[in-house]
Amino acid sequence: MKYVDEFRDTYKAEALEWQIQKLGSLLKKPVKIMEVCGGHTHSIFKYGIEEFLPSSVELIHGPGCPVCVMPKGRIDDAISIAQNPNVILTTFGDTMRVPGSKISLLQARANGADIRMVYSPLDCLEIAKNNPEKEVVFFAIGFETTAPSTAFTILQAAAENINNFSMFCNHVLVIPALKALLDNPDLQLDGFVGPGHVSMVIGSNPYEFISQEYKKPIVISGFEPLDILQSIWMLLWQLVENRCEVENQYSRLVEKAGNQQAIKAINQVFEVRKTFAWRGLDEIPYSGLQIKPEYAKFDAEAKFTIPNLKIPDHKACQCGEILKGVLKPWQCKVFGTACTPEKPIGSCMVSSEGACAAYYKYGKKQSAVNSEQ
Repeated sequence: MKYVDEFRDTYKAEALEWQIQKLGSLLKKPVKIMEVCGGHTHSIFKYGIEEFLPSSVELIHGPGCPVCVMPKGRIDDAISIAQNPNVILTTFGDTMRVPGSKISLLQARANGADIRMVYSPLDCLEIAKNNPEKEVVFFAIGFETTAPSTAFTILQAAAENINNFSMFCNHVLVIPALKALLDNPDLQLDGFVGPGHVSMVIGSNPYEFISQEYKKPIVISGFEPLDILQSIWMLLWQLVENRCEVENQYSRLVEKAGNQQAIKAINQVFEVRKTFAWRGLDEIPYSGLQIKPEYAKFDAEAKFTIPNLKIPDHKACQCGEILKGVLKPWQCKVFGTACTPEKPIGSCMVSSEGACAAYYKYGKKQSAVNSEQ
């Protein structure tokens, strides 16, 4: 396939639907499949993928939204850095509206903090050059997908000797999160639709433990409707044949060994934290990245005193259960009422990859019907 339209072909979608329905009838029991990536969740709702599936197949939404898994305490830490009078804090747009314990970054900017949205961490270097009297701090978030760009930015800052730039690192790793989900007794999953963007960096090899240790199938998927339908079809084939393998539907972009140049940059700049707190999943060992000591002058956590407090979520918000796949967004008591994209209580309603935002934008009516049944 060469063009986007080919990945949205109605005839091919109907053919895949027929195959999926046929496989569904061969399943010995209902199955739960988790799509790990928030990008997949939005595609599933945008294109009505769930309507193609038999009643025996349920999709569970995972913690693959980097904004959603950021705990309130880290948002508060970023705000405390931004409130220094000599600081310009930069970040991506999704992060601006995530609620901290009291305010969001957007509200902190309204209160006078110099907080700016950027499209790339490299934009921060230009801001630093143009404001030599200020300390420019980039609030870095994301899985392995965005970690290479921040690593290259630090290497560029070191090469140009830009000393008024630093990074508040909040990069997280997908493999430890998947292991935490698989170890959760409350969540019984039968297979995974693997994240496409992350896998472009890390490759397919790191997922082998899912099939070998946990005996679960996983299919790495692209993001177009035919990608997702084909991935579900591949998963169901494995389940019907009682196989547990790592398969790569997204082979046009994902290789077994991943992007070696990107991995090299990550390993050069970052090291793995002993533990990192995830919203909804609590502390997960070896699941986050921090800047290596040799690049400490670019580490905001070394430059600034930050509260580093653990802040519990809003009592009414059930983002944690949604991120773990225990609840669907419409089962949250405040979904679509007290919590909306305009006035979010939890992070899952904020991000463009959040499950609650996807339900609200594409599936609100369906969710309301489901909640009444």
